Amino acid sequence: MKDVAARAGVGLKTVSRVVNGEPGVTADTERRVQEAIEALGFRRNDSARVLRKGRTASIGLVLEDLANPFYGPLSRAVEEVARAHGALLINGSSAEDPGREQELVLAFCARRVDGLIVIPAGTDHRYLEPELRAGVATVFVDRPAGRIEVDTVLTDSFGGARAGVAHLIAHGHRRIGFIGDQPRIHTAVERLRGYRAAMADAGLAVADGWVSLGSTEPGRVREALAAMLAGPDPVTALFAGNNRVTVTAVRELAGRSRPVALVSFDDIELADLLGITVVAQDSAALGRTAAERLFRRLDGSGEPPARLELPTRLIPRGSGELPPA
Repeated sequence: MKDVAARAGVGLKTVSRVVNGEPGVTADTERRVQEAIEALGFRRNDSARVLRKGRTASIGLVLEDLANPFYGPLSRAVEEVARAHGALLINGSSAEDPGREQELVLAFCARRVDGLIVIPAGTDHRYLEPELRAGVATVFVDRPAGRIEVDTVLTDSFGGARAGVAHLIAHGHRRIGFIGDQPRIHTAVERLRGYRAAMADAGLAVADGWVSLGSTEPGRVREALAAMLAGPDPVTALFAGNNRVTVTAVRELAGRSRPVALVSFDDIELADLLGITVVAQDSAALGRTAAERLFRRLDGSGEPPARLELPTRLIPRGSGELPPA
């Protein structure tokens, strides 16, 4: 900065004002400073700026899996809100491992991020209490935090699943299977609860073999689906608990001579062309709402932690309207 100031013939404070976009500098002076900056290749020292201001202008985002298409729009929405606030987004994936989630969160805190947005893998987040007391703003998204009170932004998984299964029932199905994610995951439990509620609303019993929770690995999903479709009274419809289950189910059902109705929780790429009926959630809205909530906290909002729940949308495309075989 001293070199820039000397070349432009101004004081250090003037250079600081230009670099930080502060008022009080004439257009001619700003032009001379910018020319000196370009000529000398000056770059602001953000480490020194952090020491002076106590803020890093960065936030951390912990996802479940960066490769999952659901998280692409969510991450992009968070990044756009962060950019609008002049902040940098740093992200990483937990791979559904609570230990790795904690490691990532604490690594971000060690790098002095101003705030965190977390899609949790674990169920006990008391390890965050010292960071919260230190002023790190935190918002949980898609799944609630465990054993701490923080802002949370969720999708209405229960209501969406209930509507999707009711749609299958309205088209004549009485034997409906449910394949979902691992039972420790909040969204899987809520979607199963919605499935059971829709069946109960219609006065339908749920056979033991019609429900399967576990890994969304293709092999596990294939086995669960094959079991539901075997025997004298197979299911005539399937409610898939998330996008990964849906992809495997579509591949398996495509080769069967007897049609099976399908409704997916989550939209997937090409679902419109394939005619897959879905309960769509807006992952971009989840990310945007969580990020806006986070920056309200960073701007000094002192309101109590809130739990926000976003609605889903049923999109009929054909697969969920097939009648029982």
